[in-house]
Amino acid sequence: MPDCRILCTMRRNSIREEELLTIMKETTCEKWMRLAINKAKEGILDGQTPFGACIIKNNRLISCVHNHVWKNTDITAHAEIIAIREACKILNTVDLSGCTIYSTCEPCPMCFSACHWARIAKIVYGASIKDALAIGFNELSISNEAMKKNGGSPVEIKGNVLPKENIALFALWLKQQNRRIY
Repeated sequence: MPDCRILCTMRRNSIREEELLTIMKETTCEKWMRLAINKAKEGILDGQTPFGACIIKNNRLISCVHNHVWKNTDITAHAEIIAIREACKILNTVDLSGCTIYSTCEPCPMCFSACHWARIAKIVYGASIKDALAIGFNELSISNEAMKKNGGSPVEIKGNVLPKENIALFALWLKQQNRRIY
């Protein structure tokens, strides 16, 4: 049976209960990534770019959001940044030690740095920065592994989780008449 706190949080974040119950039966990594994917889909339908992120601590959902760059007219309003801001508020701390962030795409250097500064223990992502570059996003072509190595960050990184589903977000976004890129 799914955790009631997770159900309540996801209801508040407008994910359908049937969809949530299906997600909750999957492996932990896939389960949390699917929540991020669903948030990204919500964002696409809201005129945003195809990125979503969730922060989890002790197998408990803390925050789950999509990108708000266009909604907020804020180039820093990436899903990972918003998820970190919300998690810090909810947990009443800037130290997110023990947390894992699930992101539909490999975090950009800004988002990777925010994860590092917040002391997030693990970054799990689906699509790669190269995938985002391929559809035209103005990404710096620096992998999270390279940033970790060059910067000496202790964060654990796991990529390529549900890659087809995450890359499919780009295709869905490309079909939108109101899409805008940055």
